[in-house]
Amino acid sequence: MRFKCLIVDHDDTAVNSTAVVHYPAHLEAMRVLRPWRKPVSLQQWFLKNFNPGIMGYLTGELGFSGQELAKEYQIWRSFTEARIPHFYSGFVRILTDFGRGGGKIVVVSHSEAEFIERDYGARGFLPDIIFGWTTDERKRKPNPWPVLQVLKRLDLRPEDVLVVDDLKPGVTMAREAGVSIAAAGWSHTIPEIERYMRDHCDVYLKSVKEFRSFLLG
Repeated sequence: MRFKCLIVDHDDTAVNSTAVVHYPAHLEAMRVLRPWRKPVSLQQWFLKNFNPGIMGYLTGELGFSGQELAKEYQIWRSFTEARIPHFYSGFVRILTDFGRGGGKIVVVSHSEAEFIERDYGARGFLPDIIFGWTTDERKRKPNPWPVLQVLKRLDLRPEDVLVVDDLKPGVTMAREAGVSIAAAGWSHTIPEIERYMRDHCDVYLKSVKEFRSFLLG
């Protein structure tokens, strides 16, 4: 195999979660916290997650206070607990085959680790390492800390690792850590995001099938 370790994003890379979990949670948060303001569309929500990122959007453009962020988190968690997103067809099989070939699977996501483990556990598969959401921004995407920890823990070189992500924070993380980055282009087709990912990733993969061919040959 060309890589020894695969670092995958979770939301909209492994599972179709924004449309069925995170965006509906945001609509509810807006109804409660900003009832006078029209919420962004689903496509615009993807763009806000792309840039400036979820926290930048909530605290910057929406101006959520600390108390409002706590309420927003409470609403988001209630949706995440109640709704289990579906994996993209064939995705878990790719990870399983990669693992059987001796590869290591790591998840680096802005979702919480317990929900990532729940989603994978429902499919009878668990990654080797999970880095979920942390309030310490130095230890979450786009900071390279998770990747650097993987290199250290698994005694790997940067060229041994491939990051797969659908948004800018994953690209920034990979580039700053000096590892390869593949764009997960199967979850959304927003021109602005696609242009960026094509320009800044080592490879742009339009489908899970293309991902399999690229990774496993």
